Amino acid sequence: QVQLVESGGGSVPSGGSLRLSCVASGFDVNTKCVAWFRQFPGKEREGVAFMYHDDITYVDSVKGRFTLARDNAKNTLYLQMANLKPEDSAVYYCAGRSASCYAALPEPYFSYWGHGTQVTVSS
Repeated sequence: QVQLVESGGGSVPSGGSLRLSCVASGFDVNTKCVAWFRQFPGKEREGVAFMYHDDITYVDSVKGRFTLARDNAKNTLYLQMANLKPEDSAVYYCAGRSASCYAALPEPYFSYWGHGTQVTVSS
């Protein structure tokens, strides 16, 4: 059974930083596609960062501010977010897919999801 459990969300002022974590079980983050999505109220989830093996891609809105990383030994995925803006406020989800992936691969292509963690950035 696959489980993805996120943590690390919270409230920060504009310009602040947060690190999200996603602990995976039953799913190898080292060899599968993993990604971080976010969801704004009333909107579909949108991908922000994708990793497949050593290939990492970001959507333009987070390039230079967000960093996706992986701890192979802990089977854990991280999203380091810096210089946060109020428009980054959303629920952030960890996602997995048993195939390759690339930037902007949409939500329906991912089979596994965490429960989400709220990020709120105040102006």
